[in-house]
Amino acid sequence: QVQLVESGGGLVQAGGSLRLSCAASGIIFSINAMHWYRQAPGKQRELVAIIRSGGSTNYADSVKGRFTISRDNAKNTVYLQMNSLKPEDTAVYYCNVDLYGNKYWGQGTQVTVSS
Repeated sequence: QVQLVESGGGLVQAGGSLRLSCAASGIIFSINAMHWYRQAPGKQRELVAIIRSGGSTNYADSVKGRFTISRDNAKNTVYLQMNSLKPEDTAVYYCNVDLYGNKYWGQGTQVTVSS
């Protein structure tokens, strides 16, 4: 049974930082690409960052240079370090893994950035 549990969200002022964590179980973590998505109120869920099994990464243009995705295979955990946060980063952030054509999601963690 695949489980993804996010943590680390909260309320922060613009310019501040947060680090999100996603603990995975039920998968062979080290061989899977992991993703962070976010969904703001009234908007579609969007891909924020991806980290592949070999460590390569990609980011949405809106977060490049501010967010960093990383993984610790020993802890089955993926992280999203978010710096220089802006009010437009306010959203629920979700961890995701795709397995055999199925998408698995965590419960999400709320990030709110005040101006």
